[in-house]
Amino acid sequence: MIRSALMTVMTSAAIKAGRALKRDFGEIEQLQVSMKGPGDFVSLADKRSEKTLYEELSKARPGYGFVMEESGRVEGTDKSHTWHIDPLDATTNFLHAIPIFSISVALEREGQIVAGVIYNPADDATYVTEKGQGAFGGNRRLRVAGRTELSQALFGCGIPHLGKAAQHPRFKAELAAVMARVVNVRRLGCASLDLAYVAAGRFDAFWERGLNSWDIAAGALLVREAGGFVTGCDAEANFLETGSICCGNEVMHRELLGLLKSVA
Repeated sequence: MIRSALMTVMTSAAIKAGRALKRDFGEIEQLQVSMKGPGDFVSLADKRSEKTLYEELSKARPGYGFVMEESGRVEGTDKSHTWHIDPLDATTNFLHAIPIFSISVALEREGQIVAGVIYNPADDATYVTEKGQGAFGGNRRLRVAGRTELSQALFGCGIPHLGKAAQHPRFKAELAAVMARVVNVRRLGCASLDLAYVAAGRFDAFWERGLNSWDIAAGALLVREAGGFVTGCDAEANFLETGSICCGNEVMHRELLGLLKSVA
């Protein structure tokens, strides 16, 4: 485990925000499946979590800026530091009482992501990383999987939702190309945990398009610090800006990029 002051600040904020999400999740499991009721409830859960993270991180590191899912960008007096925050990644899972969701917090310093925390309040799983210090799941150091044969690999992916129907044809073509070569494909519906699973060696590789920096900033550093390779789906280095991500060990990352390119 990383025991720096920065990591203490980040994990403490995530766990505090997670307590409220855990309570909310227990309640939403009992709600009737009515879009108005649970939908409004989830919106409040998102905002409460984000408010807690904003207050805790602002108190610990005054002047840092924020990029947040709910509130957008908040400029700070310290222009060299910015927090990237997703207060509830996988809202749809949360809404349907599926215990695969997370809080994701990353710190950008002078244009580079230098620390990240991913926390799932449903099972108390915590993944942490700091640049140059490795990646950890709980007290266990993480390493990406060592497999090099596609025929033995399990990949993760993200599926564009109904509101992104224009992306469906490309995704289906990419999925067909991948499915023809690997053991199988999984879809958790939570990009931050997908990336944590790559870092932990559970998935051999992962790809998704149409994301935001708060979805992937912490997870991308986690994968890199676990020995993995990360780019956008078109091999671009500025994936936090383009919102697409492709990652795995060196071989799997290269092979996945090739499969995605083959249907471009």
